[in-house]
Amino acid sequence: MHEYMLTWPRSLKQVAVILLDVVLALVATWLAFSLRLDTLHWPSGLQWWVYLLTPTLAVPVFVRLGLYRAIFRYTGLDALQTIARAVAIYGFALFVILLSQRWLWVPRSIGVLQPIIFLLLVGGSRALARFWLAGIGRRRVASEGRLLIYGAGEAGVQTAGAIANAQQFVLVGFVDDDVAKVGRSINGVTVFAPQRIPQLVEERGVTDILLALPSASRARRNEIIAGLHSVPVHVRTLPGMSDLASGRVTVRNFNELDVEDLLGRDPVVPESHLLARKTAAQVVLVTGAGGSIGSELCRQLVMEQPRQMLLFDHNEFGLYSIHQELQALCSARGLAVDIVALLGSVSNPRRLAEVCGLYQPDWVYHAAAYKHVPMVESNPAEGIANNVFGTLNMARAAMESGVGNFVLVSTDKAVRPTNVMGASKRMAELVLQALSDFQKGAGTRFSMVRFGNVLGSSGSVVPLFRSQVASGGPLTLTHPDVTRYFMTIPEAAQLVLHAGAMAEGGEVFVLDMGAPVKIMQLARRMVELSGLRVRDQAHPEGDIEITITGLRPGEKLYEELLIGDNPSPTAHPRIMKAHEEFLAWPDLLVQLEVLRAAVDNSDVAAIKQVLTTCVHGYVEAPHSEQQALAL
Repeated sequence: MHEYMLTWPRSLKQVAVILLDVVLALVATWLAFSLRLDTLHWPSGLQWWVYLLTPTLAVPVFVRLGLYRAIFRYTGLDALQTIARAVAIYGFALFVILLSQRWLWVPRSIGVLQPIIFLLLVGGSRALARFWLAGIGRRRVASEGRLLIYGAGEAGVQTAGAIANAQQFVLVGFVDDDVAKVGRSINGVTVFAPQRIPQLVEERGVTDILLALPSASRARRNEIIAGLHSVPVHVRTLPGMSDLASGRVTVRNFNELDVEDLLGRDPVVPESHLLARKTAAQVVLVTGAGGSIGSELCRQLVMEQPRQMLLFDHNEFGLYSIHQELQALCSARGLAVDIVALLGSVSNPRRLAEVCGLYQPDWVYHAAAYKHVPMVESNPAEGIANNVFGTLNMARAAMESGVGNFVLVSTDKAVRPTNVMGASKRMAELVLQALSDFQKGAGTRFSMVRFGNVLGSSGSVVPLFRSQVASGGPLTLTHPDVTRYFMTIPEAAQLVLHAGAMAEGGEVFVLDMGAPVKIMQLARRMVELSGLRVRDQAHPEGDIEITITGLRPGEKLYEELLIGDNPSPTAHPRIMKAHEEFLAWPDLLVQLEVLRAAVDNSDVAAIKQVLTTCVHGYVEAPHSEQQALAL
C-alpha cells in the first residue's frame, strides 16, 4: 500500500489530500456540535448547512495558501505554521458567517470550537503522514548503512534533518566534544562523547562517520581523523549547505575526505598583499591551461580580474572544459574578464609567436609540460621537445613580444634527477636562468617555481589509490620506503602566483613543505578512512592488500627541493629562494643545439649525454631490456 501510494501521480495525490481535508472538516464539525451539546450529535434541519459550509470554505483557503503543493514526507515546522495560518483565516471567516446568519440557529461557539478541532486534525494528519511515509525509506534501506554525525552543532542538526528526508541510512547518533551536549538528545537522537565511538561501532553496527565540522580548524580535523584510524568505519565530510537545504542529500552526496585531510598539515595561507599588484586589468597567458595546475592557476587568476585571460593548450577537451568553467564563474561572480581559448602546442614556435604578437600578454604562466616520469622515460625525445624546447620557444616568443613577466612551473624532480622528466625540467630552468642573466635585468622577468607532488592532480597517487580502494584493491606501491613532499593543487597555484609577484628576474622559488610523507602511510590512511583494514601478514583477515611492485625506471626513493644549500627567505614565510648554478647563455646554446639534433634524430644516447653534461647530479637510471626497446 505504501509503495503503491508513492507511485500515484501528483494530481491524484492532491485530490486525495483535498478529500481527506473535506472529511476532516466534517468530522471537526460533528465533534464541535457534540461537545457543545454534550451529546452525540446527529444533524437536523438547517444544521446541515453548517456541514456543507465548513469544507466549502476551508478548501479554497487551503488552496490559496499552497497547502496542497507541500510534500507530506518533507512536512516540517514551516508547513505546520502555514496550516495554522490557513485555519486561522478559515476560522475567522466561519465565525463571522455564523454570527451574521442567525437564521441557521447554530450556537456561536461552534465557530470557535470547530476551527480548533479542525486545526488539530489537519496538523495531526500531516504529521502522521510524514512519519508513516518516511518510515518506508528507513525500513527499506536500513541495511545500507548506519551513521554517526561528528558535530552536534547547527551543521550537524541540519544534516540529520536532510538525512531523515533523504532516507539513505539509519542515524545512530551525534558525537560532540562539548561535554554540555553529551548525553542529551537532539530531535530524539542521542549525543555521545568521542570516546564512545569504538563501542558504538561494535555494539550498534556503525558503518559511516560524517564530519559535520565546517568551522573546525585544520589541526582539530586532523586530530579527529587520526583518532578514527583504528575504527573500521568510512569517514566522510559534510556536503555543501546548498545540498542540505535542498533536501536532495543522499549517501552519494557525502564527500570523501579532501586532500588536505589526507595531507595531515595546514595548507599554505595566501598572502593577499603579495598578490595585490600585478595581474589586475592586464593580459595573462597560461600555457597548459587544461591541466591540473594550469586550470587551477586560471581559476585563481580570473578572480584577480585581468582584462583578458588567454588559455593555451593542445588538449582540446581540457581546453574546452576550463573555458566553459571560467565563463560560468565570471558570469556568476559578475567578473568582466575576456576569456579566450587558444589551441596549439608549445613545440610550435610559429603558433606561439602568432599568439603573443596578436594578444600582447603582460604575463605568461608556463605550465605546459609532460610530467609523468615513466612515460617520459619511455619517450625521451618527445619529453625533451616539449619540456625543454617548448619552454625555449615560449620564452623567445615572450621576449620578442615584450612580455613583462614569465613564470615557469617546475618540480622537485629537477633536483639531482635520475629520470629524463626531472632532467628536462632542470634544463628548462637552466634556459630561463641563462636568458635572464643574458638580458642583464632588462626585458622579460623570468622566474621559476619548484614544488613537490600535487595531491589530486592527474597522475597523482591519491586518485589512483581511491580507484583501487573502490575496486577492492590491491593498492600498488613501488617501494615501502618511498617518501614524497606533497601539496594541494590550490597551494601549488598560490605558490606560482606569489612567486611571480615577488620575482625580479632569474629566481628559483621553492616552498617550505614541511616533512615529507611516506607513501605507505598515505596508502594505509586511505584504506582505514574508507572503513576497511589493510590485509598483511599481521592481519590476514583484512580487506585490502598493499602490493609492492618495485621502483619504476628513473624513480627515486625520496625527492629534494634544493640543489645547493642556504636558501634565502622571501616576503612569504613559506617560500624560499634557491641559489642554483647555471650555464651562461652562449655555453648553454651550444648544448641546446646538440640536444636539438639528438631529439630530431631520436638519438637517446646523445640526449642523455647532454643531460649528463648540463644537469647537475643527473644519473641515468638502469632499464630492463624491454624498457630499452621501448625507448
